[in-house]
Amino acid sequence: MPEDLREYISWLEERGELRRVGEELSPVLEIPALLRQVMRLKGPALLFNNVSGHPGWRVVGNIFRGLGEVAEYLGVEKLEELGERLVAPIKRPPPLGAFTRLKGAGDVLRFSSYLPRKTGKPRFMENELGPEDSPLNVLPAFKTWPLDGGRYLTYPVVVTRDPETGVHTLGVYRMMILDGARAVIHWQIHKRGAWYAERWGRRMPVAVAIGCSVPVLLAAAAPVPHPLDKYLFAGVLGGEGVKVYEIDGLEVPACAEALLVGHVDPEEKVEEGPFGDHFGFYDKPREKYPVFHVERMYYRDDPIYYGTVVGKPPLEDAVLGRVYERVFLPVIKLLLPEIEDMYFPEHGVFQGMLIVSIKKRYPGHAKKVMSALWGLGQTSLTKIIVVVDASIDPHSLGEVIWAVSSYVDPQRDVVVMEHSHTDVLDPAAPSPGYGSKLGIDATKKLPEEYGAEPPLEVAEDPEVLKKVQRVLGRVMGREG
Repeated sequence: MPEDLREYISWLEERGELRRVGEELSPVLEIPALLRQVMRLKGPALLFNNVSGHPGWRVVGNIFRGLGEVAEYLGVEKLEELGERLVAPIKRPPPLGAFTRLKGAGDVLRFSSYLPRKTGKPRFMENELGPEDSPLNVLPAFKTWPLDGGRYLTYPVVVTRDPETGVHTLGVYRMMILDGARAVIHWQIHKRGAWYAERWGRRMPVAVAIGCSVPVLLAAAAPVPHPLDKYLFAGVLGGEGVKVYEIDGLEVPACAEALLVGHVDPEEKVEEGPFGDHFGFYDKPREKYPVFHVERMYYRDDPIYYGTVVGKPPLEDAVLGRVYERVFLPVIKLLLPEIEDMYFPEHGVFQGMLIVSIKKRYPGHAKKVMSALWGLGQTSLTKIIVVVDASIDPHSLGEVIWAVSSYVDPQRDVVVMEHSHTDVLDPAAPSPGYGSKLGIDATKKLPEEYGAEPPLEVAEDPEVLKKVQRVLGRVMGREG
């Protein structure tokens, strides 16, 4: 299991993928603006050693730069291997024989190794502040855009607990700082944190971890289906259980650089925002969300704050979206085995568009897949789903455009789902969290769907192709 954020920073620096910034820059507009420019240029991670107004703190950003780096750091060739760890025990046949029973027992033991493990006093307890010390003002939280409602924690790992089952969850919900000891938690109604708050129905303990290990950071933001424990998922990503420390009845990640401990009263809500979100728009209208009250803050010596910036894509969150796309592909294929591949285009802002390829077997198959995805966890928020045949690469937008242009009759193949729940950040929705969805069946039509034989693929004479190939290398300058 990767130990903490510092280990990852060192790993990036050893590979030449991190630069230290010695110039004095402020977390209000300046650091976010530089991070945004570096992200657009596909540049390195940045470690800011001179943070204006926050002596003793350092800031790191742009740490998730590409799929290859994340996979290599987590010790896999492809991120899909991590998803396979989740589904492998389910996909195996029942352990009837002695050998398969032993193999099944091995699966159970391996899976149990991913469970969280309690540990002793963590490093983040080296220093402590109370609410009178205005701990939220001590943190170098970002103000990303000029019209933002204030400074924000943009990648807080929010820890809550289900009062009925005791299952913990980790969530990344932006937090707008109101003053030194209060912040607004922007958890949408369908998020686990909001659900747990409803189940508590009274003052609920909440902890917020800053700057955790890569598996914890990824698991916290991941669309892990309920009731799967996100600590378990973090263990799957890291290859072994996460170390946790119990405080105020909550199990918190021991790897954190800093920890805020406090509570939320579900009945106390205030307006949050505006905030320039990942669609590239300020949220509108402003909505009310619960207030987090900080009772104390712990932090390591020489603490490192991790924050991300969002805005019109592609930025760092586009990489995170692609990571989840690859990790959860085996899970999606387990539930919908007809799916061959899927792609959330980075400019589709993850929730905006999904392209999925399927092994089509019967009339209406594409619409069945759309319906299933719109009823499945995080993909239920996807506004536009395009379904293509398995012969089409969903990552090739040219191929997808060809399939849409060739196979789609709008009257027959376009589905509009009216009056549906949607992402509250969708700037096109008529009201927050409530709009419509679009499905496009761009698969080759079967006789029952088309009313005639399906169109024939354009074929080329094999003898002509063979002759042309002999000449191709010469005319393209690749002789010999």
